[in-house]
Amino acid sequence: MDDYKKILENKIQRPVDSGFDIELNDLNPVLFDFQKYCVKRMLKLGRGAVFSECGSGKTNMQLEWAQQIVNKIGRSALILAPLSVSKQTIKEGEKFGYKVNKASECTKDSAGIFITNYEQLEHIHPEYYAGVVLDESSILKNFTGKYKNLLITLFKETPYKLCCTATPAPNDLNEIGNHSEFLNILDSQDMRSKWFVREKGTNNYRLKIHAKQDFYGWMSSWSIMFSNPSDIGFVETGKKFVLPPLNIIEHRIETQAPEGMLFSRGIVNATNFNSELRKTKQERLEMAAKTALNSEGQSIIWIKQNEEGDMLRRLLPEAKEVRGSDSIDHKETTLSDFADGKFKILITKTSICGFGMNFQNCGTQIFASPDFSFELFYQAVRRSHRFGRKESVNIHLIITDTMENAKLIIEKKQRTFDEMLDEMNRNMNSNRYGLLTEYDYEEYRTDNMLLMKGDACIETKRIPDNSIDLIIYSPPFSSLFTYSNYIHDMGNNESHEAFFKQYAFLLKELYRILKPGRLMCCHTKDLGVYKNSSGYTGMYDFTGEHTKAVLDENFKLHSKITIWTDPVLEMQRTKTQRLLYKTVTSDSSYAGIGMAEYITIFRKWEGEEMEWQPVDHLNKKNFPLELWQKWASPIWMDIQRTDVLNGKEGTDMGDEKHIAPLQLEVIHRLVNLYSNSDETVFTPFLGIGSEAYQALKDGRKAIGCELKDSYFKAAVRNCKMAELDKKQVGLFEYAM
Repeated sequence: MDDYKKILENKIQRPVDSGFDIELNDLNPVLFDFQKYCVKRMLKLGRGAVFSECGSGKTNMQLEWAQQIVNKIGRSALILAPLSVSKQTIKEGEKFGYKVNKASECTKDSAGIFITNYEQLEHIHPEYYAGVVLDESSILKNFTGKYKNLLITLFKETPYKLCCTATPAPNDLNEIGNHSEFLNILDSQDMRSKWFVREKGTNNYRLKIHAKQDFYGWMSSWSIMFSNPSDIGFVETGKKFVLPPLNIIEHRIETQAPEGMLFSRGIVNATNFNSELRKTKQERLEMAAKTALNSEGQSIIWIKQNEEGDMLRRLLPEAKEVRGSDSIDHKETTLSDFADGKFKILITKTSICGFGMNFQNCGTQIFASPDFSFELFYQAVRRSHRFGRKESVNIHLIITDTMENAKLIIEKKQRTFDEMLDEMNRNMNSNRYGLLTEYDYEEYRTDNMLLMKGDACIETKRIPDNSIDLIIYSPPFSSLFTYSNYIHDMGNNESHEAFFKQYAFLLKELYRILKPGRLMCCHTKDLGVYKNSSGYTGMYDFTGEHTKAVLDENFKLHSKITIWTDPVLEMQRTKTQRLLYKTVTSDSSYAGIGMAEYITIFRKWEGEEMEWQPVDHLNKKNFPLELWQKWASPIWMDIQRTDVLNGKEGTDMGDEKHIAPLQLEVIHRLVNLYSNSDETVFTPFLGIGSEAYQALKDGRKAIGCELKDSYFKAAVRNCKMAELDKKQVGLFEYAM
C-alpha cells in the first residue's frame, strides 16, 4: 500500500508559490508589522488576495508589493482602481516615498508603478506589466460580464497578481469565484461545482457543510483575511486599529394611507421601488437637506435618481454633485476636493462613489433613498467608517412607512453578513482546515450483507479473491464534485489525471475479487467543459476515459446501455448555455445536445470458460420474451429520473444528493440479468445504499463500502429496511 499512501499524500493541498521571497527588513519601514507580513506572503505566492477592513492600509500594501515587483523583475507594475481613487493613491504614494505615474505614460521599456481606473481598461497594454493590482477588487462582481471577462483575459498571462478589497461577502460566490478565476487559481464554475450546491433559484448556492473545512482551507492557501490585525496574530498592533463609534439614526416619514386603509404598509419591492421614491421625493429630500445643514463637518447624501440630485441642489446651492454622465476629470477633481475638505456637502450615488474612496474626514452620511442592496450600503458606509477616523460616524436613514420592508431586508442581511464574516475570519485563520487524513473504520453485518465504512481502495482488501458474483456502482465523476472532507475521497482530486491515478488502485481490487467470467456494471455520464477553465466550451468524454481505465486493468468490454435523459430537465437544473433556446436562435453552432447516462458492462475474462459459473435462473416463466426485448434495447427510454433512493437522509445535516444517482429500476434489471438468487452483489461506492438495497430486495446478498459518515449511516438504515420489507416475489411480478 506504499504507492497508494503516496497518492493520498500528494492530494494534501499546499500553496504553489510562483513568486519570490523577501526579508521583512527589506520592506518599506513605514509599513506596520501586519502589513509587511501581508506583502511578504503575497510576493511569495505570486498571485493572491488581501481581504481586510477599510482603513487597514491596503493602499500602502499594494504600493509596496508593486514596488518590489519593479525592483525584482525590472519591469512595470499596474494598479487598477475605481474612479477617482487614482489621485488618492498617487498622493498616498508621494507621502510614503512611492512614485506613481499615470498608465497613459507607460511604455514597454518602462520600469515603475503606474495607475489607471477601471473605466480605462480597454486602453491598457497588459504586455507592458509584470504585475497587476486590482484595488477594491470586489468591484469585479459589479462589472458587467464583458468587463469581468476582459480583466481575466487581458491579464491571464501576467505573472504577478494581487487583489485588494474589504472582506468579501461570504455568500457572494461571484465575488470569491471571480477573484479565484482572475488569479488563475480555479475557475468560478469549478469552484461552485466542487464545494457548493444549488438550491432553488438560478444563482442560489449554499456551501456544503461537509465541504466547509476544505473550502476555507483552499481560500486560506491563496488569500489573507482579517477585520483586525489581531485576527492574523498581530495582537498589539491590533489594539491601535479600532473602528470609531457608528450611530445609525432613523428618520421616519409617514405617507398618506391608500384609500380605505388607516395606515400605509411597507410594500415596496423591486418593481414599484422607483415609483415609490418619486411619490415621497419632496419629504425625503427636504429631510435630507435639513439633516445635512444641521450636521457638523462634511456630509454625503446618497441618492438613487438624477431628479433627486436636481432637487437637492436647489435646496442646497452650496452642495456639489457627482453624476455618472460627468466627465472623468470632473468626477476626479470633485471627489478629491471633497476628500481634502474643500466643500461641505457631496451629493452622489453609491454605484458611482461607494467603492474605494477614503472619506474618513466626513462624519455624516445621509441615505435619502434606501434600497435592497446591502452590498452598496455596506461599501458606502465604509467610506467614512474606517480605521484612521477617531470621531463617531453618523448614518442617517430616511425611511418611509412604505419602505419598512427594505430596511428590514438590509438589517437581516447585515446580521447574516456579520455572522458569516466572523466564521470566515475564524476558519481561515485557525490553521485547522483542510482535508481529513484519517477515518474510523466501521461495519454492519448480517447473514445477507456486509456494509463497511472506509476507503474502498483499502477496505476492499478484506474481501477474498474471486468471491463476488456481480459488481454494480456509480463512480465519482472525476474531480467534478466533492462528496466528503476526507483525503481518501476520489472526488477530492484536482484533475481528471489525478482521479484516474487513484481510481486505478480500486480497479485492481475489483478485478481481484470478481469471479472469473462474471460482470461489472459501471454507471457514468459525460461532463461539460467551460471556456473560462479550459479555453473552450464543449464536453469531456468521461465515459470514454473511464472505459479506457477499466480496460487497462484487464477487464473486457461486454455491453453498453444508454439511459435517456430529458434535455429540458437538464437545462433547468444546470442552466447550461448549450441547451438554451436563445443559443440556438443566436448561433446554433454553440448549441449542444443533452447528455445521456450510460451503463458500461465489463467481463473478467480469466481462466477456462467451461469452469465459469453460469447465470441460469431466468426462464420463460419468470422472464418472458417481450420483457427481454425491452431490456435488450441499447437505449433504455423508460427509466424515471426520480426512481432513486434519495430521501431525507441524503440531505440531513447538509449532506448533499449524488449529482446523478443510479435509479433503482436500472439496478433491478442489472441484478436480475447478471446474477443468480442468493449470489453476492458488491458496490465500492455505497452512497446511501441504492445498489445494496435493491440487491437485497431482489433476493441477493450485498457488500458495500462507503467513506462518507452520513451516507454510511443512511445506507445501514436503508438496507435494514430492505431486509425487513423483503418479500418473496418472482421477477415477473415486479412492476414493469
